[in-house]
Amino acid sequence: MAKKMKYTPGLPLAGVRVIDLTTVLFGPYASQLLADYGADVIKVESPGGDSTRRTGPAAEPGMAAGFIGANRNKRSVVLDLKTPGGQAALLALIEGADVFMHNMRPGKLAGLGLEPDSLLGENPRLVYAGLHGFGESGPYAGRPAYDDIIQGLCGMAGLNEMRDGEASFFPGVLADKTCGVFAAMAISMALFRRSHTGRGGFVEIPMFEAMSSFMLLEHLSGHYFEPPVASLGYARLLTRWRKPHRTSNGYICVVPYTDAHWHAFFSRCGMPELLNDARFADIDARTRNIDELYRLLGCTISQHATEHWLEEFGKMDIPVAPVNALSDMEEDVHLRAAGFFRTVVDGSRHPLKMMDAPVRFDRVQVPMRMPPRLGEHTTEVLRQAAIPVDHEGRPVLDAHKK
Repeated sequence: MAKKMKYTPGLPLAGVRVIDLTTVLFGPYASQLLADYGADVIKVESPGGDSTRRTGPAAEPGMAAGFIGANRNKRSVVLDLKTPGGQAALLALIEGADVFMHNMRPGKLAGLGLEPDSLLGENPRLVYAGLHGFGESGPYAGRPAYDDIIQGLCGMAGLNEMRDGEASFFPGVLADKTCGVFAAMAISMALFRRSHTGRGGFVEIPMFEAMSSFMLLEHLSGHYFEPPVASLGYARLLTRWRKPHRTSNGYICVVPYTDAHWHAFFSRCGMPELLNDARFADIDARTRNIDELYRLLGCTISQHATEHWLEEFGKMDIPVAPVNALSDMEEDVHLRAAGFFRTVVDGSRHPLKMMDAPVRFDRVQVPMRMPPRLGEHTTEVLRQAAIPVDHEGRPVLDAHKK
């Protein structure tokens, strides 16, 4: 069995070894979360590497921004799975692992000997995670899925049409990243179960189902009931007036929500007559009249500067914040004080500005290592697994014997 890397004591996944066959963003983001919290993540790449190595700006070939954002704290191994030697080496690595994760379409697994029943039959303690576009039990099973496809299917683009009159995507890979969190959580729960039962198992994380549950939580609304008692969609979130409000010199985000919030706003902002207005008497009435309520809020805010409203809403104990542009994020006083952006330097490499892992244990920042160059750890990892390699770092065919 392969030796495992040493990790900082106290990290919750220290000692867990993950063989990661995922690419692009959904899977790599999930495995990065596992790596941040102590897992030894072995990223297995083809000789051409993950396509994100060439996505976006780069300071050196194969290390583009698209790759850097989701692959820190991992080791990279290159295996050509089109060859018997590459396939044998991958199976040997999986044999000594705690977790195997992939985002290949299920139909491609059989030819590589990677079906879940086969691997779990040989290693019942293995947590086998299939990160799929669609669940295996439905008619969409096996279809390719990218973020835009899932945003369209899960109702996200349609919600924008309900509000704006035109379907549109969120300007970010929201489905991939959200599902990556689902996957990291599911794998961690499977490991927790194994700690009690001694057995791993097959974990399926389908993007469509995950994002549908994510989107419908509030928007299933009246259709939670049989028969439905109201329409789909949470009205407060679908009004066109729910947006950053323009001030006289910029924008703010503000959320008066409770009865006390709205009473303070009406009283301090020159609208005492609205304190007894039946349209705004409680949260149910306000939700039914949310367009008019948010219109009044926006019109009032437009009369003064951002600084005025930050102070006033602060006095009213109403949640408020300025609107940060992307260019403001690196100078945000809270993020700077929290050490959110960290410069990582490693030998001859170009220094990288990395984002801190968002969750801390015992108030300690997790260690931060550079995203790996393509195949940087191939020889190291294969030798740890007792797989002989040739002078070019490729596994020797039939080297692994059970």
